[in-house]
Amino acid sequence: YHRVLKIDRTEPRDLVIIDDKHVYSQQEVRELLGRLDLGNRTKISQKGSAGLSRAVTAFGIVGFVRFLEGYYIILITKRRKMADIGGHSIYKIEDTNMIYIPNDSVRITHPDEARYLRMFQNVDLSSNFYFSYSYDLSHSLQYNLTLLRAPCDPGEVEELHTSTSKQDSFDIFEDEGLPTQGLGLSVFLLRNEPYAKYVWNSCLLENIKDTVHPDWLMYIIHGFCGQSKLLIYGRPVYVTLIARRSSRFAGTRFLKRGANCEGDVANEVETEQIIHDASVMSFMAGSYSSYVQVRGSVPLYWSQDISTMMPKPPIRLDQADPYAHVAALHFDQMLQRFGSPIIILNLVKKREKRKHEKILSEELYPAITNLNQFLPPEHCIDYIAWDMARYTKSKLCNVLDRLGMIAENVVKRTGFFVNRSDFYCHTLRPDERWGDLGGLVTAHGRIQSGVLRTNCVDCLDRTNTAQFMVGKCALAYQLYALGMIDKPKLQFDTDCVRLFEELYEDHGDTLSLQYGGSQLVHRVKTYRKIAPWTQHSKDIMQTLSRYYSNAFSDADRQDAINLFLQVYQPSETKPHLWELPTDFYLHQSNTMALPQERRSYTYWWSEGVLSYLPVPYDEVPCEKNRKKVSVKRVNRYDESTDMYTEFFRPYELTAFDDTFCIAMTNSAREFMPKSVGLDPSPFTVRKPEETGKSVLGNKSNKEETVLQRKTAASAPPPPSEEQISSSSEDDSEEDREDDATVSQRSTPVKITESGDNVRNQEVRGCPLVNQLLHMNEVFAHLGQNQHKVERRDQLMDPGKILENVINLVPVSSFSGDSIYEVVPPHVDVESQYIFDCHIDAGQGLMKAMRREDLLMYREYVKNRYM
Repeated sequence: YHRVLKIDRTEPRDLVIIDDKHVYSQQEVRELLGRLDLGNRTKISQKGSAGLSRAVTAFGIVGFVRFLEGYYIILITKRRKMADIGGHSIYKIEDTNMIYIPNDSVRITHPDEARYLRMFQNVDLSSNFYFSYSYDLSHSLQYNLTLLRAPCDPGEVEELHTSTSKQDSFDIFEDEGLPTQGLGLSVFLLRNEPYAKYVWNSCLLENIKDTVHPDWLMYIIHGFCGQSKLLIYGRPVYVTLIARRSSRFAGTRFLKRGANCEGDVANEVETEQIIHDASVMSFMAGSYSSYVQVRGSVPLYWSQDISTMMPKPPIRLDQADPYAHVAALHFDQMLQRFGSPIIILNLVKKREKRKHEKILSEELYPAITNLNQFLPPEHCIDYIAWDMARYTKSKLCNVLDRLGMIAENVVKRTGFFVNRSDFYCHTLRPDERWGDLGGLVTAHGRIQSGVLRTNCVDCLDRTNTAQFMVGKCALAYQLYALGMIDKPKLQFDTDCVRLFEELYEDHGDTLSLQYGGSQLVHRVKTYRKIAPWTQHSKDIMQTLSRYYSNAFSDADRQDAINLFLQVYQPSETKPHLWELPTDFYLHQSNTMALPQERRSYTYWWSEGVLSYLPVPYDEVPCEKNRKKVSVKRVNRYDESTDMYTEFFRPYELTAFDDTFCIAMTNSAREFMPKSVGLDPSPFTVRKPEETGKSVLGNKSNKEETVLQRKTAASAPPPPSEEQISSSSEDDSEEDREDDATVSQRSTPVKITESGDNVRNQEVRGCPLVNQLLHMNEVFAHLGQNQHKVERRDQLMDPGKILENVINLVPVSSFSGDSIYEVVPPHVDVESQYIFDCHIDAGQGLMKAMRREDLLMYREYVKNRYM
């Protein structure tokens, strides 16, 4: 199905867009384009003289922008799939195209237009901007799935439908052929308004928001998105990490500090980790869990003087705020979005020879104390101050153990989201930690109430390690809730934690590059004190890179961000952006204006927030929130997305190496030991020499891995594993890791067969065949380990044989189908004939084409290329 948008190119200044509200079929679109092509030709007989030609193929509209001339349209021309949540694909923008809308015949030129265009394009849309057609990335999974659930009362549904349809200029779900009868067989899906704080192109879509169908509006987020597959005895569990960077008071490290007058803080990032059982991808039937935490600058009026550039410019408090007004605005936003308790983990230094970071702690603690005296005691803001840098230098204290204790306390208080009620196994094998878990328990699962807010001065290195430790603790509880492990505890040096650590390091590096201009300096390995000595030289280079970026390129990046987010809009009557001495008044919009209504210093929260705590006010089905959503009635199993086509792309030419599910980081492939004889559980602690990847080595390069796979067959034989292990100690850890990876994929594979007489066989031949044999052997071994009958019990006591027999329960409605055997389907004669023709064609034996096939092919060529 298709929609058509018409943009008028004869308007030199204004944006004139006509949205055709009709939904076209494939045939109708073809006829429409044919009529347009015919009407635009200079002569009927001439083809290609004018007519209609394809200018660009795009995957979505980022928005429309105008500087001093006419409007530009920004289109996404290249994308890459980064994650899959419940069959809803999340894409990263790889390339964009800006097209000037007005024709050359009506263009009005301006001398400064080109400079604004260059400045706007300084925001690189191909670096860490993400979008999804069917999943709302600006909200958490908890928000999306809580609203997804059908209201119980039909009268409530009708009232909701009435209240929301008045808001729309036309029915946004018209012509979709959806069922309108049978309340019992349908559910009501809600399309909610995106959360504006985390949307980066809302201003670029402002002009067309009220005139076009919502399907045209595609909101993008900035930050990080990564997904890895954790294989638990062959069962796939997807671990997804999504970071949303705030678009308010956004900017670079030294130029954006503290908070603005509306309570928005610099470098505010919401990080969500989603765990779901990938055996069932549907939101309705699948098992999903998520945990959210936040980082952000200290919510005070403060900055650093960069007029004389030095590595650590002095911190100064810009304005006196005796009643903590700006902190009140910030925490009011947090109470609305996350509920209570709000827990602050402040990692700035406490003891310094010369006061620097300590200034912020001395100001923040009284502000929190002041706000807490007006809140009910059960909803007070928790403040945890811990000097992480000082304890890192101490030899007596293990930093990560202390962070682990804080994390356990935090996760127990906030709880986490899971969309199904507790399993029976939790009752059979209770864990004392599970009983006193916080959050809200409902009939449909658990809800996270409250959030952890972590900060140091920059919210980069220390913050990322603290967030990793909290995420690791939450991951254990999430896996336990989904029935994957028997205790909510995970240990370091397991495949699972190593995979999770790599995700968090990618996440930290990405956010650090966006805000500070370099990757992380101190990583989890640094705080575990197992980083190799070669890491120190890298740390020095990252520090220098960060210093250079802050000194020379941050000002240009800040101007580009201000222009992209439309904080500054060019005009003939205003001074140009590069002429402004500071952008302070752009971000502090109401500094000069006298407020019409002064906020109370005692009742500092928004109306209605307190009455629903600890539940987040944004998720309460009250009148205010109902106006944000539109209702769509669909069949219970229809989620507005074709999962099969979305995932497997049957209508495209694809290669295995480019397939998302193949290219995704996989715990069994990247982290599990290559030796088949070891325990394949991803929760087993392994020594560094046992692992598929060195603990001390740097994280794997995806592109390098793919390249190794492609060239494995043609590469010359590398040194054997014995030679690698006995190589000189001077080699760097990275080189050894790469050599080991290549050798394990292209040298002969030893296959161990289990039986009474254990024997080793060495298989030689094509490296690809060896690799496939090896993978098959690993997979078979997984099955053996999961359903293994202990032989020694049988030998010791024949009476125990019956106890060890596995009861095979069919998992399919087809007779004879189970995880152990499958009945081959019946194939009719015609299908067999088509398959035989396909095999013959591969061998060069082509059969004569039938007349109807020939006509169909001609029709296809004519429609596609002529």
